[in-house]
Amino acid sequence: MALHDIAEGISEVLQGKAFEGSLKFDCGNDGVIILADGTASTTNRDTDCTITLSQDNLVKLLTGKLNPMTGVMMGKLKISGDMATAMKLGKLIG
Repeated sequence: MALHDIAEGISEVLQGKAFEGSLKFDCGNDGVIILADGTASTTNRDTDCTITLSQDNLVKLLTGKLNPMTGVMMGKLKISGDMATAMKLGKLIG
């Protein structure tokens, strides 16, 4: 699944939900997904928080197959920046 397709799916989930701040899923050479202003895009920009992970782990995270805390503990994802913004993500995808 391409990051563009994943971003479109996230945008659908964001419809009607409030998400303050901005968050970047950084999948390295595969690209980025930015959550900001009520939508998701693949255009890179500075954000309040960055979650660095593989594209496979991003799909697992978004589908509930990877617990965020477990992912951090196992080194499958790394969070930098505003931790409060990262915590808001759980409310969106949970």
